[in-house]
Amino acid sequence: MAHTYRIGVIGFAHMHINHVLAQFAAHRQAELVACADMSPLVPELRTGPYTRAWNLRHALNDLGIPKVYNDYQEMLDQETLDIVICCAENALHPAAVMACAAKGVHVMIEKPMASSLSDGLRMARAARAAGIELVVNWPITWQPASHKAKDLIDSGTIGRVLTVKWRGGHTGPLGLGVSHPGVDQGAEKLSGIERGATWWHQQAAGGGAMLDYCCYGALVARWLVGEPASAAMGMRANLNSKWGDAEDNAAMMIRFPQAMALCEASWTTLDHGVSPGPIVYGTEGTLVVEKETGDDAPRVRIERGAGRTEHHECEPLPAGHTNIAEAFIHRLETADPLHQTLDLDFNLEVMAILDAGLRSADSGRLELVDTYPWRLG
Repeated sequence: MAHTYRIGVIGFAHMHINHVLAQFAAHRQAELVACADMSPLVPELRTGPYTRAWNLRHALNDLGIPKVYNDYQEMLDQETLDIVICCAENALHPAAVMACAAKGVHVMIEKPMASSLSDGLRMARAARAAGIELVVNWPITWQPASHKAKDLIDSGTIGRVLTVKWRGGHTGPLGLGVSHPGVDQGAEKLSGIERGATWWHQQAAGGGAMLDYCCYGALVARWLVGEPASAAMGMRANLNSKWGDAEDNAAMMIRFPQAMALCEASWTTLDHGVSPGPIVYGTEGTLVVEKETGDDAPRVRIERGAGRTEHHECEPLPAGHTNIAEAFIHRLETADPLHQTLDLDFNLEVMAILDAGLRSADSGRLELVDTYPWRLG
């Protein structure tokens, strides 16, 4: 008889909880048991689609979590859990992970891993000491086009990778009309003051476009280039969200030994205008992951100059490995390796890149990835 994994939730700040929790709810070996939010640094002023109070209500009323606690530590003390899904604000990830580690509970963290490398290292040390799995979930891991791009690059289709470009953008996590996976509803109009009271627009909570979107660029670049990064330079600015103290636009350049990457992040973008990417420039061609339109499946396009264009269709992901719930439970059942983008050590590398970009945005200088704390592990 298949083992049933008891699932808890800590944190409803990140609206990805709606999609991730639905995937665990649909898994035949998962049982939703209980949940608890974490206390925000600033109380939110409005309940609307994708706000933390709305996400919690959705989990209880629509996804069927039977019990909610006012305190996550009380939940961990009272319930026997196998896995905790953590979708708290970025700055609170370490507290959640260390509390779970103390109880021997495996943890899934929604991207990014943390708001700093030092926090990521604390989390990793706690997980390793407790012998628990700590998995970082990335929505891009579950996109067939990403895997097709990786396969084509690794097979040498565009030669050696020279530059990776990635852009992520919309009108903000709670921007009017913005929708997120797992819910068939767009965000409602919030005033600037109401948006400023959410953690997304607060630096102390780990908010800001750089952490939210340049994290994808750091992951994609490290994954597709296939070697550790050496340095990064970042810039961030609050251009149109003055009611918050976190940036709404950012960019980061990453230096690898034999390649470079450009990552762009925006919470003021109505439309990309071009493929959001990734776009990968190689010695023998340019690879573009095309933007999905309507019912058309995404394709990977390769340009070789002089009008020579190739299109590559994307195969579906393997059965049983199409989402984080399947991958995590498979890992616990078999001890098979996780996909590279979910792996703890790999995510520490990604966090080190992102941390260098964040430090650079503050210092105005190129910052090294291979720092003393990173070498200590």
